[in-house]
Amino acid sequence: MVRKSEISSEVVVGLLAFQGAYRAHGTMLHSIGASTMEVRTADDLRRCSHLAIPGGESTSFLKLLEFHDLTDALREHAKSGKPMLATCAGLIMISSEVINPPQESLGLIDLTIERNAYGRQVDSFEANLDIPLLGTKPFPGIFIRSPKIQSVGDDVEILSSLNGNPVLIRRKNIIGATFHPELSGDTRIHELFLKA
Repeated sequence: MVRKSEISSEVVVGLLAFQGAYRAHGTMLHSIGASTMEVRTADDLRRCSHLAIPGGESTSFLKLLEFHDLTDALREHAKSGKPMLATCAGLIMISSEVINPPQESLGLIDLTIERNAYGRQVDSFEANLDIPLLGTKPFPGIFIRSPKIQSVGDDVEILSSLNGNPVLIRRKNIIGATFHPELSGDTRIHELFLKA
């Protein structure tokens, strides 16, 4: 558990605030004492020590990044080693290859990912996830139109799987989830993100 006293005053978590559950990420982070700010411009992002990229619609996300001239700043954030948490469509957006159907992506992490692999909104489900790094208590995974990771690069660490498919991964400063930890009521993944 991260104590509020353990969070540096220099930590400011940016919430990519175009669509998706960015406010839910903010609520989760505030509950453990982190400061947040909404990010819509490159200048906003440069003021942040961390960045959370929520779910939403990945194709729209990419268009909005281009429209707001944020693509290069987002790449700079990742390359500089600043922590990043990408959930659901956020993870699709930063992967190296996207299928079903193919689409452009930012290539920040070596993953092949399949969009909407579990079906439509009505096929959403919850599953208890075993995440040894976070202790023995299962993590409540909430899967809403979730993607499926089909392959990972050699430098990508698999932190949790479901039915043989990775659902939580990490590469250096980037943590990615195919589910929605911000809707779970469990702060442990966000705590891990703050420690990154």
